[in-house]
Amino acid sequence: MEFRTIVDIPRPEFEIRPMEPMLFVGSCFADNIGKRFSDEHFDTVVNPFGVMYNPASILHTVDRLLAGERPEGDDKGEFVPSTAIITLGTNHVYIENATGEIVDNCRKRPQRLFTERVLTIDECYGYLRKAVEGLRTINSDMNIVVTVSPIRYRKYGYHGSQLSKSVLLMAADRLVSDCGVYYFPAYEIVNDELRDYRFYNADMLHPSAVAVEYIWERFVGVAFSDEAKHFLDEWKPIKEALGHRPFNPESAEYKAFMTRTRQRIEDINKKYRRK
Repeated sequence: MEFRTIVDIPRPEFEIRPMEPMLFVGSCFADNIGKRFSDEHFDTVVNPFGVMYNPASILHTVDRLLAGERPEGDDKGEFVPSTAIITLGTNHVYIENATGEIVDNCRKRPQRLFTERVLTIDECYGYLRKAVEGLRTINSDMNIVVTVSPIRYRKYGYHGSQLSKSVLLMAADRLVSDCGVYYFPAYEIVNDELRDYRFYNADMLHPSAVAVEYIWERFVGVAFSDEAKHFLDEWKPIKEALGHRPFNPESAEYKAFMTRTRQRIEDINKKYRRK
């Protein structure tokens, strides 16, 4: 007998390869998943201009990348992702009263300077479609994944939060039909498979590290190539070595250990790096 509902996840038409360049844009859930890819030695750019919760702000990030803008301290040079993952957090936006423009961050300015409103399904879809079209001018073959963050918004009230997610889900579904993007059901995994507060942090809103790891495993299972899965197995001991904290970092033994580890990184880079 099965005591939980398992979300059926269709395989995308593409496969993610080892260390491929990947862009993550969206809510703080994008930060969590993007960090996981970074930890696994993928070439990642994660929310280059900060966390973007709504579709309009996600489009703003894409527009800034298209204009050639790069985040402060970026040393990657030209970055052409082969896969982009967009994570939708909310359909609520804040409009600056003085300009009438949607802002990405109120920067702790007084609330009276802004008007909050919600985007419709059509508006969310319109912003997301423009974002997808913009990304594909960077790379016409770019694989694009869209997902809805499972993080609820207490400040809207839980009914309001659910309404917001419903709008995003409808817009995402339309995007899949019209633009050939792949929908990954992170929202459904947390709310159906992991329906238990033990899978949440202490605030009872954000998924725990265990939940994020489970979502990662489900994504790897459906979207990674066999080669990428083998790569993860080979990278694991190297990652563990990099996480080692020595008693004496100046010892000859530790320096020799790090020399061997750097050589292993160089070897795995040569083996899997795409030409």
